[in-house]
Order: sequence, then structure tokens, then C-alpha cells
Amino acid sequence: MTIRVRPISSEEHLSFVASRGTASFLQTPAWAAVKAEWRGESLGWFDESGLVGAGLVLYRQVPRLKRYLAYLPEGPVLDWSGDVEAALTALRDHLKANGAFGIRIGPPVVTRRWAAATLKAALADDVLTRLGDVPADHADEAAIALAGRLRRLGWREQAAEGGFSAGQPKYNFQVPLAGRSEDDVLKAMNQLWRRNIKKAAKQGVEVSLGTRDDLAEFHRVYVETAERDHFTPRPLSYFHTMWDAMTAEDPQRLRLYLAHHEGDLVASTTLVQVGTHAWYSYGASTTAKREVRGSNAVQWQMMRDALAAGADVYDMRGITDTLDSDDPHVGLLQFKVGTGGEAVEYLGEWDLPINRPLYAAFTAYMKRRG
Repeated sequence: MTIRVRPISSEEHLSFVASRGTASFLQTPAWAAVKAEWRGESLGWFDESGLVGAGLVLYRQVPRLKRYLAYLPEGPVLDWSGDVEAALTALRDHLKANGAFGIRIGPPVVTRRWAAATLKAALADDVLTRLGDVPADHADEAAIALAGRLRRLGWREQAAEGGFSAGQPKYNFQVPLAGRSEDDVLKAMNQLWRRNIKKAAKQGVEVSLGTRDDLAEFHRVYVETAERDHFTPRPLSYFHTMWDAMTAEDPQRLRLYLAHHEGDLVASTTLVQVGTHAWYSYGASTTAKREVRGSNAVQWQMMRDALAAGADVYDMRGITDTLDSDDPHVGLLQFKVGTGGEAVEYLGEWDLPINRPLYAAFTAYMKRRG
């Protein structure tokens, strides 16, 4: 079967995503506007029957040269159980003709899953230090075999951390929602989560939806969170751009949540939804009044709203694979495990060097930039 890749309109792109039920929000046309330092292009895969795949490619230029790294974060949106070889060959040919010296993809394919009970036991085991060493509750052999197919085509799996600032996490934490009620989700949480949700309600924490005008307040608390947790915050302009681009594409694509206690903003988050998949995107909380549990209250409201909006998955995004009690990153997994969800391992990100010298030079440049 012959497969061709060519640019498509944003409307064609969104229509295809809608027909598939969901796709990563990083694979919607709006994301190109958010990532202003990249040049974006919507691509379509065509066979004799018509459009069979779509993706957002972001081009990052080599300094002083009109050559590009082509990046498809958490994409493209294809039938990954089908003729992957033909689809990726067509992608390579199109991107090479457009000046790409290398390609990075992130197939949205889950290879393994670990249930909350398994994770809880692993966290309590002093011998285990990495999630990847824990026997999974479910493994998709076809998805795992896809890694071998990619290697045979010349693709290289990338490290989950470091080297490329746009990289997406290989391990994520998700709360399944399909076929469940609010009560089902709440009962699956551990005692501490349920107690904190109840405490927030008793203390009078109120969670509401915000507007674009409330982004400044969210950002104030977000900067405080960044200082406390030692990460570099994005500027307020980034969130304005994100709001404008994503809500223009779909008014319900991006939502802002605000948790107040006696008039004080104590926690704030953003939620993104594409089809049946909802993501907790950004979160912030104040150091003051942490005892009123605004963060638990706002997470619970987002889960309830995602369920009401028809989401099958509430995605809490990235975790590292550490189980080491001495590693500060393990606290994030412990917090998320309390929701009763599951850890999922994706296939990860893969690179195809087209011009090997340029690819090597660009990789070294990105490492120096951190």
C-alpha cells in the first residue's frame, strides 16, 4: 500500500483527531501557536482510501543554517499496529525534502501498566529502586514489539531525561474514568486523599472556574511554587498565549481552576481535554494555608468535571521511574498513587538522524543549553 504525507489544513487536522476520539493536546494545531520558538505544520497521511493519519510537526532551526530538527511530540496520530514502516518512510521523505536533518517522534503507545496496589507495595520494598524493574500488571506485547520495528528502521530510543528540553515523559500517571462514577473514583483513593478532600470541604475551600483575566493570579501562585520547588517558571505571557490559542480552537480545550479559602487563593491548576482524554497540565499552591488542602480539592474537582465531560482518562502527566525513598522525585509518585490510579509506560521518544553530522552537532548544542 502506498502512503503519502503532505501538509493539511488545521480544519482537516482537527476533524481527523475528532474522528479518532482523542489525541495528545501536543498534536493539535493550536500547540504550534503555543510553541512560538518553533515553526509548526499540520501533516496528513494518505492512502488510496483517503486521510489515515495526522500530526503536528514542530521545526527547530539549526543556528545560522536553514536546516531543522522535526519534532512530533506525543505523535503522530496513526494506526501504530498497521504499516508503520510505510507511514514513517513517507514522513521521513516529506521532512527530508523540507530541510530536516533529523526527526523526533513520540508514539502515543502504552507498553506497560502498574496498578496502585502494585505501586504501593513497590514503594514499600527497600530492594526495588526503579519502576521498570517491577513486574507490570499489564504488558502489551504488540506495543513492546513496536520498539524492535523502529530500531530496524534506524530509529534510536532517547533517554527519558536530559539532552532535549522539549522531551516528554516516558512514564505517566493516569486515573481511569471509563465506566466509573464519582463514587467509584473516590472510593479507589487512599484514606489520606479522601480525608484531605473532606477536610478541604469542611474548611470551606471553594473551587471555581477562572477566565483569562485570572491567569495573573494563577501565575503569582505558580511563581511562588517554582521558588519553593526549585524549577524555572514560565512567564505569564506563555499562559496568555496558551489560553488564546487553545480556547480559540475549542472553548473547552483549556480550563483554569481556582481554589479559594476565605477569599485567599490557595491553589490553582489548568486542565486540558481533547476528546476522551483529560490532562492535569499546570499546578500551583501557596505555602500559606497548606493545611486547608486546596490542592486536593482542586484535583478532585478536575476529576469530577473530566468525568462529567465524557473523559475516559484523567492524566496527571509525568513521573520519574524512581522508587528510591532517598530520591526527592519519589514524593510525586507517592502523591499521585493516593488517587488510586495507575502508572503507565509509553514507548518513549525516538530519533531518526537524516544528516548524521548535523544531528550530532545539534544534540551536543542542546545538551550545552540544558
